[in-house]
Amino acid sequence: MVEEPKKSFPVGTLEELKHKGYLSVTAQGYDIVLFYHEGEVYALDNRCPHMGFPLSRGSTKDGILTCDWHHARFDIKTGGCFDLWADDVPVFTVNVIDGNIFVHTQRANKTKEEHRTYYLRRLNDAMEQNIALIIAKSILTLDSEGVSSSDLFRKGLEYGTRYRQEGWGPGLTILTCMMNLAPYSRHEDRLRALYHGLSAVASDCSGQPPRFAVSPLPDVKKSSADVGTLKRWFRHFIEVRDADGAERCLVTAIRAVTEPNTIADMLFSAATDHRYLDSGHILDFTNKAFEALDIVGWDMAEQVLTSLVTLYAQAARMEERSSWRHPIDIVALLNDCFDKLPAALEKGKQSQNTWKASKEIIDVLLGDNPTAIIDVLIESLQDGAKQEELAAVVAYAAALRIAQFPVTNEYSDWDTALHTFTFANAVQQAIRRLPSSKELLRAIFDVAMSNYLNRFLNVPCVALPSEKEGPINNKDSESNRENIMDRFLDTLDKRHQVNEAAKMVTRCLSTQGERELSPILMHALLREDRSFHTIQMLEATFRQKTELQCLQILDSVKPISHVLIAAARYLAAHTPTARAQGQTFEIAWRLHQGGKLYEEIG
Repeated sequence: MVEEPKKSFPVGTLEELKHKGYLSVTAQGYDIVLFYHEGEVYALDNRCPHMGFPLSRGSTKDGILTCDWHHARFDIKTGGCFDLWADDVPVFTVNVIDGNIFVHTQRANKTKEEHRTYYLRRLNDAMEQNIALIIAKSILTLDSEGVSSSDLFRKGLEYGTRYRQEGWGPGLTILTCMMNLAPYSRHEDRLRALYHGLSAVASDCSGQPPRFAVSPLPDVKKSSADVGTLKRWFRHFIEVRDADGAERCLVTAIRAVTEPNTIADMLFSAATDHRYLDSGHILDFTNKAFEALDIVGWDMAEQVLTSLVTLYAQAARMEERSSWRHPIDIVALLNDCFDKLPAALEKGKQSQNTWKASKEIIDVLLGDNPTAIIDVLIESLQDGAKQEELAAVVAYAAALRIAQFPVTNEYSDWDTALHTFTFANAVQQAIRRLPSSKELLRAIFDVAMSNYLNRFLNVPCVALPSEKEGPINNKDSESNRENIMDRFLDTLDKRHQVNEAAKMVTRCLSTQGERELSPILMHALLREDRSFHTIQMLEATFRQKTELQCLQILDSVKPISHVLIAAARYLAAHTPTARAQGQTFEIAWRLHQGGKLYEEIG
């Protein structure tokens, strides 16, 4: 008996199917392919779940259907895929009545929760196999099912901190940066950012052994009364490069203490006991780990923060570098200055002044006299500068190194300047978390000295573009905004358009404002293949732009435009890339929308 028309459709005859070998039909909006095997008829979705190639153009042998494009293989009966980089193909129920074939297009409905669970499992499988296309497809489907970006971020954080023995790495930093950058992105770019972040974690963990948890000291409750001792032990173990001892102290402290800032103080103190650890990466990664916990919650603190410990113990210390010791012993200068900080802070508390950073202070910070730089920072503290204000000013000075970086330098020197700026951003963000930390205060001076050592990267010093060079268009309209984006993106299609990109930023700021510029920079970043440093650069730029807007501490300069110019110049210096990763996302997007990538092949 034939099913009701709404559920079942005639698609051809059994004789026709046997003669032709397959039937390709459309019913109720579905593209369906039918095969005859071992006396039975089987119906499958005609789009290969990998990239949409028509399976009707595939090959069948021994009950296995092979897509002829990338050779994904499927069980013709169940649609199950033998290749992990593809996916199972949906199947349809078939009835044969009096030689006529009927296909039921109403498949068994999964509950919403079952659907989410399936695609969360697919996302995990894709990360295990490091398959970017399935990561993208899973993100798009889960988003359409109402799964939040923060939930997907949590999945990536859990995976990255568990399946990389070396601990926290660039992948998790990229993922956290992408979450921080989401508010500055157009809606359609936010999923692309999440795709880049989760793909970076998968790539970072690929081929790595997992991490195994370390247990706390016995009777954790007794340890809670003496967190100061745990902090002292932790710093000692890092000092002697004993990662095991340090990790056990940290786990014990996390179990014993519920206050996140107490644990933050423990880590940031150790991260600043030596100068500019690993060119700033240690403090930067620590800051990102705490920002990640701000997103997912403190319940993941043990798994996330312990992933940092090995990095602390193995980090290069600038005391060991000749550039920090000769011809001027910068480490000795800093040690002398640190002894003066308590008195400077105490004097600053008595000050009735509202501190502002003058252009003269910026000139000193960019100058060639390390003693004068240290002195101006101490004087600023004495004049009432808050630590987060002073940190923002030295971060701005570090951004100027990039904004005025000449292309005649060695190409790798872009990253030398970048490391100082991203370190400066991390220091400023960490101080916002712990505004009274005397240990973190030392890092402001580290930034200033690293920026001093970079002074020759501004020889010759590139002039900042002027607003007088003319706007792109004075009309404030949607079409003009699109025109600005198109022109900026066209500029970045050519290599090394560093100064032209800076000019376009200046013109855009003079006509549209920075709120219009931010999504343009974000789209320009996300269409390129991932670059760890470029992502860091843009994230630090937007953070410091916001800080400078809030603090209002710079007189007679335009710091917002300068940090955005720095970002645009760095981005232009590192584009275009092959854009292969973006093409993968575009394929996933078109498949998700139901598009036929190869409609002409039927």
